[in-house]
Amino acid sequence: YGSHEPYTRQSVLEVDGQFYVCGTGRQPVRCDKTENDTYYLLTLAALAQEIKMRGAPNESSVKIAAGLPLTSFGRDKPKFRQYLLRSQPVLFRFEGTEYKIAVEDVALFPQGYAALLTDPDLLLDEPSLLLMDIGGWTVDLMRIDNARPVAETAHSLEFGMIRCIDAVREQVRRETGLSLTDAQIEQMLAGGPCALGDSVREIVRQQGRAYTERLFALVTEAGFDLRALPTVMLGGGAGIVQRHVGPKDGLCRAMFLPDDKVNAVGFERALAQLSGRVSEG
Repeated sequence: YGSHEPYTRQSVLEVDGQFYVCGTGRQPVRCDKTENDTYYLLTLAALAQEIKMRGAPNESSVKIAAGLPLTSFGRDKPKFRQYLLRSQPVLFRFEGTEYKIAVEDVALFPQGYAALLTDPDLLLDEPSLLLMDIGGWTVDLMRIDNARPVAETAHSLEFGMIRCIDAVREQVRRETGLSLTDAQIEQMLAGGPCALGDSVREIVRQQGRAYTERLFALVTEAGFDLRALPTVMLGGGAGIVQRHVGPKDGLCRAMFLPDDKVNAVGFERALAQLSGRVSEG
């Protein structure tokens, strides 16, 4: 919104005299989030929400735990850390409340693997398993052997939930002439209520199933045998795939962590463990 205050205070961030409304639409896909300020601004909004939820002071020092894709973790880690550590402390307003935040440190972890800390028993039950993190743009894959990630098996497929949503929208438009929003499509894919007829819901269901079949085919092409490897599916798309998987897929064993916050919880626990080891040392 530039230097002009927008129509609402809800989810409004003000930094250096500039106003931003957060959460009003999908951001363009970027392989490198440090190319512009979008992710940094969203991080400030998220910090404000965390501080409010925890009842912490508006002037606080924080440690950020964040994640990077498995395949680019080593390459992107240094510049992403500096991206989040800039301009300390940072002064901003969120929803009309002033904040002064000093970021003490940024700890970065591999997406997906850190999320397994939310259910560590999964790592103990199987000698080998496949980690499948189904995000918005990518699906990150890595084999875990004896609770240790096998780095050379890491793959990143550009076949996340955005591809599924776009396919649903196009098919519904082709068959019915209706133009659905992302929110409507996501709601129906998840089995939630939406004021649309059964014919539209059936199209969405069919496309959800088609996406699941195509995803498993791409995973197989990447060299992972889903008939032999137990698979842990997590991330925002895991719940969608869970609703559309069936016996004919022939999966060895499928385990789902469908909460879209599971990565964030894993990062927080990993940071707590790391901080404990540092203090003990």
